[in-house]
Amino acid sequence: MNNAIREKEKMTIYQVFPRWFGNLKTTLVKNGDKTENGTGKFSDFTPGVLAKIKELGITHVWYTGVIEHATKTDYTAYGIRKDHSAVVKGKAGSPYAIKDYYDVDPDLADRVGERMAEFEDLVRRTHDAGMKVIMDFVPNHVARQYYSDARLSYVQDLGQQDNTSKAFDPNNNFYYMPGQALILHFGAKEEDFEYSEFPAKVTGNNCFCTSPGKNDWYETVKLNYGIDYMNGGSYHFDPRPDTWNKMLDILLFWAGKGIDGFRCDMAEMVPVEFWNWVIPEVKKVHKDILFIAEVYNPDEYRNYIYTGHFDYLYDKVGLYDTVRAVMCGQSPASDISYCWQSLEGIQKNMLNFLENHDEQRIASDFFAGDPRPGIPGMIVSAAMNTNPVMIYSGQELGERGMDEEGFSGRDGRTTIFDYWSVSSLRNWINDWTFDGTKLTEDQKRLREMYARLLNIVRTEPVIVNGEFYDLMYVNKSNPYFNSHRQYAFMRKYENEVLLVVVNFDKIEQTVRIELPPEVFKALHIRDNKAAQLTDLLTGERSVSTLTDAFPYQVTIPACSGRMLKFTY
Repeated sequence: MNNAIREKEKMTIYQVFPRWFGNLKTTLVKNGDKTENGTGKFSDFTPGVLAKIKELGITHVWYTGVIEHATKTDYTAYGIRKDHSAVVKGKAGSPYAIKDYYDVDPDLADRVGERMAEFEDLVRRTHDAGMKVIMDFVPNHVARQYYSDARLSYVQDLGQQDNTSKAFDPNNNFYYMPGQALILHFGAKEEDFEYSEFPAKVTGNNCFCTSPGKNDWYETVKLNYGIDYMNGGSYHFDPRPDTWNKMLDILLFWAGKGIDGFRCDMAEMVPVEFWNWVIPEVKKVHKDILFIAEVYNPDEYRNYIYTGHFDYLYDKVGLYDTVRAVMCGQSPASDISYCWQSLEGIQKNMLNFLENHDEQRIASDFFAGDPRPGIPGMIVSAAMNTNPVMIYSGQELGERGMDEEGFSGRDGRTTIFDYWSVSSLRNWINDWTFDGTKLTEDQKRLREMYARLLNIVRTEPVIVNGEFYDLMYVNKSNPYFNSHRQYAFMRKYENEVLLVVVNFDKIEQTVRIELPPEVFKALHIRDNKAAQLTDLLTGERSVSTLTDAFPYQVTIPACSGRMLKFTY
């Protein structure tokens, strides 16, 4: 990564799903098709829309679901093969069941025949708006009916040369169950013929059977990176497996479109040896491109950073799970300290978030039931360290995710399988006026808070570059500080000290924070020296001091926090 850029600002990501972002239809049909429910387009991200996103304090936009995936919409008129409905989840299909690695989703184009040019225009517009582009790379699996019609003629398709008589071969792109047909005991039967697959391919979630269940990734097939899972998991990496070379070509293809980073889906299901080889190969040509890994096994974090060369990993199992439990009153705020302690040396490589397409919305009935607990959660996630932070489109508006869209069902998430639109975003867009008239006062305040917070963490040097010091160990038994509902830490950079205190309680709290002598030594702060005090969230200024002689008293609003910067 370019360190000069990193020192200038913190990376802030806005994950957005183009399929529903620009769709303003208000009358929607459960399980409706594209004609009934509509769909967003690349062109919906106009310069004006991108300026509104940047206004939130965003540096990178992650456009989710760009690559062409299996769908029930018929695009045969454009030379795209039709998918059998039995192996497509929802009317729109899963964006993680890739159907053609060299093409974009035709749903997102105004002119289907010019869909790649429209995506390239989107990349240019995003760059012109002063932001960078992240897109998905799905390396572990593809759609069951994968077929690339957009690849160049000299590029061999996945599986094209496979020896299907072998369950495993290092040069095969897929795994097979020779002599056995795939059997699906469920799924849509909209055609007058059953889906046929012979021999059966292994399902994407490592399901080595001919009858994957409803909860398996039955619409996908597993890619073969040279591990013989059926015979003890032996490695066959020399000579280099064919899939490795094909994946490198795909990564270079998209990097050549000018994108700035890949979010790599289920990266830990692909051997780290592949990443160890492929990421440096891509960076030889595109040295500043970022790789973000979805990895859920903390025991593998350092392996995928140091051996795999990933820039960032999801901090889901640690910080996300812990902060969610605190927000829901299921764990004490002091548990947050264990998160950074377990990440010693790699905290800077973690990507923090509270929402994404896989997780339930904060305001849903399945999570906090209210967007306000997300404020202290986001302050902690965004300000604890120098690493990136991400929000999911609609999070800043308190989107509840409680629609019953169709395949997705009412599950507290915003669907990625259905043609749908999102009420909070529709009201914010308001026929492209963005005038706020359809937002509630609570939604306006919430968006303003997110914008303040993200702009602060993006640009404040003490957050972008500062050291971290946790204050919970000295305040755990403090009778004037509730370590179950409040969390406090400090950051230090040059002549600035930041004291951050958050309150997960639903009522205002006045606390007294003990500052140990060690913090003054560790952060090179002069005890009881007068400093200019700026409350970063309100802009209020005064003069104050920090000392270990007596606790620092501060009043924290309900479900909020204080970010107090002392400038010496």
